[in-house]
Amino acid sequence: MTRTALTSVIIAVLIAIGAGAAAYAWASSRQQQNRVAAALTTGDPSHGPDLIRRYGCGGCHTISAMPGADGKVAAPLDELRERVFIGGGVIRNTPDNLVHWIVNPRRFSPKTAMPRTGIDEKEARDVAAFLYAH
Repeated sequence: MTRTALTSVIIAVLIAIGAGAAAYAWASSRQQQNRVAAALTTGDPSHGPDLIRRYGCGGCHTISAMPGADGKVAAPLDELRERVFIGGGVIRNTPDNLVHWIVNPRRFSPKTAMPRTGIDEKEARDVAAFLYAH
């Protein structure tokens, strides 16, 4: 093997190792975010995408982690865990408030445009966990 070929192989191996390490770090970070979100909400973030599709959340909200969830009617739901208020600024962003908002938004804000979708509390906890994880 020529010196140039050997150098190319070494570079390719180093790039592969670096890409593998980056992928592992990203996956570990995502798992940690999921664990924290699940602990905060007592929900399962892995159920969130199916529920978000079923209840049509992406028709009104943009949710970057959900392909096709590109609604422009209501606030984007990205990085929701970092916000101080939810529900158009009418309630503090706590896991329980988020769950209760998802179930019955008009309980907090009678004039809100967000409808009562029929989602139950268990499903709302799963959706909240997904949103807090992303």
